[in-house]
Amino acid sequence: MTEDPSTPLAEPAGRPPAGRAAAAPAGPAAVVSGLSAFPLTPIHDGRIDEAAVVRIIERLAGAGVDSIGALGSTGSYAYLTGEERARVARLAIEHAGDVPVIVGIGALRTEHVLELAEDAQSAGAAGVLLAPMTYQALTPDDVYGLYEDVTAELSVPLVVYDNPGTTHVAFTDELYAAIASLPHVASFKIPGVPADPAEARARIAQLAALLPEDVSLGVSGDAFGAAGLLSGCDAWYSVIAGILPDETAAIARAAQAGDAQEAQRRSDLLQPVWDLFAAHGSLRVAASIAEHLRLAARPSLPRPVRGLTDAQHAEVAAALDTLGTAP
Repeated sequence: MTEDPSTPLAEPAGRPPAGRAAAAPAGPAAVVSGLSAFPLTPIHDGRIDEAAVVRIIERLAGAGVDSIGALGSTGSYAYLTGEERARVARLAIEHAGDVPVIVGIGALRTEHVLELAEDAQSAGAAGVLLAPMTYQALTPDDVYGLYEDVTAELSVPLVVYDNPGTTHVAFTDELYAAIASLPHVASFKIPGVPADPAEARARIAQLAALLPEDVSLGVSGDAFGAAGLLSGCDAWYSVIAGILPDETAAIARAAQAGDAQEAQRRSDLLQPVWDLFAAHGSLRVAASIAEHLRLAARPSLPRPVRGLTDAQHAEVAAALDTLGTAP
């Protein structure tokens, strides 16, 4: 899907009339609304760069994001041991100040997910994020059973992570509705919205009608962040907010205020970054930005994942220069 910058997004932010009320979510859903920043977990010389983790988390807390999503895909959770994940979770929570931290708990086996959930809750996580990781293909019953088993043991809100690009799990609307009925399910992180504004609003209204009133919808895919919020999503789960929080917050606040023109204008300013995401993948570009801004040492990704080449890294630096973002 691609955005059409020439098409204004005229509808105000918040749920469309066909969905649920546009009031701020109450209870567990309050943890999963607004701008949620998903930071990198820098890894250098095969080890977590704890100083860089703290530096990035404190930067996000100072920027006033609404929540921090530690150990998401950008946080390389799938490449870390349980002990490493527990350590990153504690660092994030200790240095986030008053900003709620949502901790990723995805793993291939349910028993390991439950162990990670316990670690996150013990560390003081405000919520957890769970994608159905796969090696063998999972059936819809397998996916539902995962969330059923995990939510039965939870005491904090859970964000359902629909990320077919990495998990190869296709969530149907029926599966959304079934999982949403489970205890502690507070939000769905959805993979983008249609490029056409009317179609986007219709899709969000359709999903909203399937879910309980206290379950939020959050857009991901950063090029669609403004469009998602303007179409009625409650949250924006953002990779770029984890590394450029001020620029991303400006988009989110304009969209939340219903200023479609300003939200789209500010999103268009980041088009060079969206283009780099499309060309090289958001993880590699986010790592390159962190390295360029001297937030993390280069390289900062877990092997076998390699960062951008020198030439590609120079493309990122050039894009940041156009934004006026300097180390």
